Amino acid sequence: MIYFTSDTHFGDPRVLRIDRRPFADMAAHDAALIERWNAVVMPDDEVWHLGDVMAARAGDCDALLGRLNGRKHLIIGNNDPEATTTASGWSSVQHYAELRLDGHLLILCHYAFRTWNQMGRKSINLHGHSHGRLKPAPRQYDVGVDAQALQPVTLSTILAARPKKAVSQLE
Repeated sequence: MIYFTSDTHFGDPRVLRIDRRPFADMAAHDAALIERWNAVVMPDDEVWHLGDVMAARAGDCDALLGRLNGRKHLIIGNNDPEATTTASGWSSVQHYAELRLDGHLLILCHYAFRTWNQMGRKSINLHGHSHGRLKPAPRQYDVGVDAQALQPVTLSTILAARPKKAVSQLE
């Protein structure tokens, strides 16, 4: 199975205040996100993390990645320090990727695009960065934890969650 997520911000106390995540402290936040991740992602699954993994002061990225199930790919976000991008626990690291999955061309980036490759041919832009605050656009989905019940999600879950009106615009 392939999953997508973004903006976990492990060890970054700003998310408790700015994004109003429902945790008393960062230890509870990080433990809950690890638990939710591992509840859906199995060891042989693949996860595309679309950036903003953890704060620079949060500790060892490889130690964190070792606690998370799955083979992990990083799409670099604006808050990913060198210690995160150079961690050995990633299967791949890049700023942008295109992936074919279930008959869809997926355009993966930390940021939401206004236009993207093969947009006119119904490709889909998966992004993070906006923490669930952007108005949904046709064929564009925020996979960040703030928009996805604080856990990684599959493409089928992402596509099924869009309201009927928006889904008709996709066709």
